[in-house]
Amino acid sequence: MRQSKLLQLSLIALAAAATAASAQEVPQKLERVEITGSSIKRIDAETALPVQVLNREAIAKSGASTAGELMKVISANTAGLTDGQSISDNTGGQRGLNAANLRGIGVSGTLVLLNGRRMANFATPGDDAGVDLNTIPSGAIERVEILKDGASAIYGTDAIGGVINFITRKDFTGFEAYVYAFDTQEGGADKQTVTLSGGTGKLSSDGFNVFGVLDIQKLGALRSSQREFIQQRPLASTLPFYLSTRPLPGNLRLSSGTTGSRQRAAINAAGLSFDGAPFTERNINLFGKAGCLAPASVYAPENLTQACSYDYMLDTEIYPKSDRLSALARGVVKLGGDWEGFAEALLAKAESTYVSSPNPVEVTGISVGTLNRFLPANKQLPSTLLTGAAFPNLGVRFRMTDAGNRTNEVLSQATRFVAGARGSLVGWDFETAVVRAENKTQDRIVSGYFLNNEFIAAVQQGRINPFAPNDAAGRSVIDGLKVADTTRDSKGTTTSWDFKASRELMELEGGGLTVAVGGEYRVEAQKFTPSALLLTNNIYGDRSGRGDIPEASDRDRKVAGVYTEVIAPLTKSLELSGAVRYDKYQGVGDTVNPKIGLRFQPVREMVMRASAGTGFRAPSFTDLYAPSSRGSSPAVLTDPGCVALGENPIDCTDQFRVDRQSNSNLKPEKSTQMSAGIVFEPTRNVTMSVDYWRITMKDIISTLGEQIILENLDKYDLPNAFDDNTLTCSTPVGDFVCRDNDGFIDTILLRKENQGRLKTSGVDLEAKYRIDAKNLGRFTLGVSGTWVAQYKRQFGGKDGYENNAGRFLQDQAVQRWRHRASIDWDLGAVGLTLANTYSSSYDDHNIAINLNGDRLANNRVKAYSIWDLTGTWQVTKELKLRAGVQNLADKAPPFSNQAYYFLSTYDPGSTDPRGRSYYLSLQYSLK
Repeated sequence: MRQSKLLQLSLIALAAAATAASAQEVPQKLERVEITGSSIKRIDAETALPVQVLNREAIAKSGASTAGELMKVISANTAGLTDGQSISDNTGGQRGLNAANLRGIGVSGTLVLLNGRRMANFATPGDDAGVDLNTIPSGAIERVEILKDGASAIYGTDAIGGVINFITRKDFTGFEAYVYAFDTQEGGADKQTVTLSGGTGKLSSDGFNVFGVLDIQKLGALRSSQREFIQQRPLASTLPFYLSTRPLPGNLRLSSGTTGSRQRAAINAAGLSFDGAPFTERNINLFGKAGCLAPASVYAPENLTQACSYDYMLDTEIYPKSDRLSALARGVVKLGGDWEGFAEALLAKAESTYVSSPNPVEVTGISVGTLNRFLPANKQLPSTLLTGAAFPNLGVRFRMTDAGNRTNEVLSQATRFVAGARGSLVGWDFETAVVRAENKTQDRIVSGYFLNNEFIAAVQQGRINPFAPNDAAGRSVIDGLKVADTTRDSKGTTTSWDFKASRELMELEGGGLTVAVGGEYRVEAQKFTPSALLLTNNIYGDRSGRGDIPEASDRDRKVAGVYTEVIAPLTKSLELSGAVRYDKYQGVGDTVNPKIGLRFQPVREMVMRASAGTGFRAPSFTDLYAPSSRGSSPAVLTDPGCVALGENPIDCTDQFRVDRQSNSNLKPEKSTQMSAGIVFEPTRNVTMSVDYWRITMKDIISTLGEQIILENLDKYDLPNAFDDNTLTCSTPVGDFVCRDNDGFIDTILLRKENQGRLKTSGVDLEAKYRIDAKNLGRFTLGVSGTWVAQYKRQFGGKDGYENNAGRFLQDQAVQRWRHRASIDWDLGAVGLTLANTYSSSYDDHNIAINLNGDRLANNRVKAYSIWDLTGTWQVTKELKLRAGVQNLADKAPPFSNQAYYFLSTYDPGSTDPRGRSYYLSLQYSLK
């Protein structure tokens, strides 16, 4: 602690001394540029911090047409949020959000900037707070700079894992039209893009420049039935324990214990059987194996031996339909002297449709007489037991296919306005701007949901058939109960004013001592409005078993920060840099975060660099105040507590109801990070860099997660009170599991908490080799990779560390090695790029429990290697044609038994289910 304070005071003293020094005339120098991670413009791009740069041509060669797709070529991006994960989110919190996750420490720990300034976070409150990459105007991107180091000392909070800065074109003149078409070999997930760009005015000669871009994208949906690898992995033979017990025709759910034994005896005595065998299980189906309605209802004896199961992977979408529109305009004008004004406006809209399997339902309190209305004569339940004590009202588990697939539309709209000026003021280079950024999201139920109370009553009254597709009368009842409602309306805004000023103050042996000072004041706000229907807690599939009802909220907070930065070239080969920032968050507290860097260039061909600093992330509005959101666990899980009581493991396995809750008492996350590396350029054609990095965090803000809770029931499963009439649960403090009066899990509570520590470290590698083969053209070989040496998570302050490196743990896989490698060939007007995206193998989730109560055999997920080929032809000066094949070998995602995401048999967070795909683009430019 004393060393940290000493470092802070030293940096402040250095900045103060530099500011007080007398100014000297600065001779004319080469043009300086600003690099992400520093507020000081400089000539040399190789700073003390590791920054990866992807220019417009590199982005085009990658085949990425959206900001979200671009994340796959950044090896430091681990377990980012993708569309496949959004489909898995059935609690209404993150559907529609695509987000980056540098170092795998969480979306909230990666700061995403547009032209060096903040955007508003995705507004819908969920597990993560981050910028929706769908709203980044991909057609306007000139380059992307990825700072692979903490930057809290410059940018403040959210920059623990690093910074991704999307930089748009500037000073563009002329007109450009770009058309892009993409399709997959097996069908589905097609894409069309049209981008129109135009600009006029040269700032140097005309005194102004105005530039604008309009980007239109249309993405098609992808159904699971369109992918052969999913058809080849039916859950019945690969992961039967993940099958749902809610099929069509519905399964009878008998009581447990002696009551259930009497029920089975009565049914067997009536001559009913399962294909001739007497019933012996709790879940039974009166129609036998052949009665399971294909394709999704299947007979899987490893899951249910005397009933039908439901393979939800055969009746869902794995890639959403999406329509995106963005427009960006930017203008710069000379104001007189060396001052210029600038303004920027962004309007973006993304509308995505998420479709999953039909609602799984369970209805109890149905009389035997009511059930017999829908059963054929040879399947009638014994009438002599209609009122017998041995045969109380039954429960039926079935799939509500007549209501359609669960379908949600998410509309995300972003606006951002920037106005500012830059120039010289009393000898300082000065820049200031005002920013207003806003994100609005609406989550709308389209189909597949229905009124809870009315639906249960209709089934109990015999107006809805739980054993077969309904007739016209039944469908009419269902149609009258369907819900179409905008359940969640959210709005987040960030309004800020910032300034920075820099100048050279004195000459040192290695050059000018440069200092920068800056500050930011912003107001963050978030508004959440649940619909009147959601407030009734009466939507089947979107209701709370705990009785928690989301409340409307409208909150804001003020954030102020000041910082100073110094670059001191002590000698021609040694440069010292430092920065320190003070931030104050209303309602959270304040913090001081220093950073120090060292750059040493002993010879022209080599640069050695190192940095160290601290970080701070204040809990977001979502962390602190998000209303309770309800849904089910993304995948099927087994309750070890139920198994320990002697119950059949299948009866203890389900998609349990979950409630996600915020916590207004959270503390900020704090971190320390360091990096050290070398950049080596032995010849003008060879460049290499190796950087070691390490991040340590404490007070991690997260939920425990279903896996950790179920594996530690002795800590998190305390006695609770359950009301059978209202289906609500009262739990004591420290309890995360709500059980019904039969001992089965009703709800798992996922509450944000400050957990323990996280330790992660690794090595980044970049290399490029250029070959001039004269008449044969130019070849460029490049690779950018990340090796994760350590990733340890502590889920409770007193718990031990769990290893996540090379292993799927709880909610993510952290591969040991990830890279993007490419070979470029250019000859005159034509060029080819062959690229490989690779992630190494890892230990699978391996948490499922089979019919005998044993864990699945350990599986290791195979390495995932994708090859892409891109060809370019500059037809004329104005016309460029590009064509490509992605996933040349048609590599399917490797098999995974992960049980975190709704989508099963592969990991949707780190693979691409689209398969071999083709694209063609045409670019016409007039300049």
